[in-house]
Amino acid sequence: MRVTFLGTSGAVPTTQRNTSSIFVNRDGDYLLFDCGEGTQRQMMRFSTGFDVSTIFLTHLHGDHVLGLPGLLQTLDFNERTAPLDIYTPAGTSADVEHLLDATGTTPGFRVQVHDASPDEPVIEHDEYTIRAFETDHRTRSVGYALVEADRNGRFDRERAEELGVPVGPKFQRLHEGSPVELEDGTVVHPDEVVGDPRPGRRVVYTGDTRPTEPVVSVAANADLLIHDATFAHDRQPRAHQTGHSTAKEAATVASQAGAKRLALTHTSSRYATDVEPLENEAVERFGDNAFLPDDGDTITIPYPENDDG
Repeated sequence: MRVTFLGTSGAVPTTQRNTSSIFVNRDGDYLLFDCGEGTQRQMMRFSTGFDVSTIFLTHLHGDHVLGLPGLLQTLDFNERTAPLDIYTPAGTSADVEHLLDATGTTPGFRVQVHDASPDEPVIEHDEYTIRAFETDHRTRSVGYALVEADRNGRFDRERAEELGVPVGPKFQRLHEGSPVELEDGTVVHPDEVVGDPRPGRRVVYTGDTRPTEPVVSVAANADLLIHDATFAHDRQPRAHQTGHSTAKEAATVASQAGAKRLALTHTSSRYATDVEPLENEAVERFGDNAFLPDDGDTITIPYPENDDG
């Protein structure tokens, strides 16, 4: 799984940082979280391609959605035919449709806008689920958690051969959880040759929010938590007033959740020339696995430690 930070600025873009957007390549499924103005150019600039299947909006403030009409028009110019699903906080789907209508965005492919309610799965696949969760901003808002299903445990080939299982299809049947019968009538069960299930990966994106208990809960043991860190902590009253978090607060949430890595995002333009105050206070609270990505940074999310996949 690869995460590309297309836009890491707060409401006001800078010459170095665009407004909010994050691109996730989950083993060939291309997902876009938020779509601030200029997102399509960032996608070209950082070579993610346009082949997104789903767009997830955390809320409808302009720095998170104003890139949507232009992106859809470009997809149409590129003769896209595949449908596109857009998820938005419950009660705002009509507003997204009005935004597209107002800009004359009527692509030749199907666009369907769905409400995303907190604590409900919005996407369910065999291999992963994307769930919306409650956030605390100044408008209707949600965050999103991509949670992979547990994978089969490791297959002990040496033990299987000791038990007389012939190399071939029966190995796969055992690994997938089905018992097999040998030529002499012996039945070998999966728990004899397959280890405990291995956890998948978890990536959590808050969008704009105050620090909240629901975020701590959903980010428990997350491989990557991407959290609002608009201000340094000396501006905590301003963060509270505007429905944002400080870097220290984001780091506190990550620490309480036991997240493995913390990415700070939605950086106020007041730090355009120096983001060290944000990064330093997060590292002090959370450790060296806190970082503030630049636009275009791409990170790989490995499977949990001591797991070769």
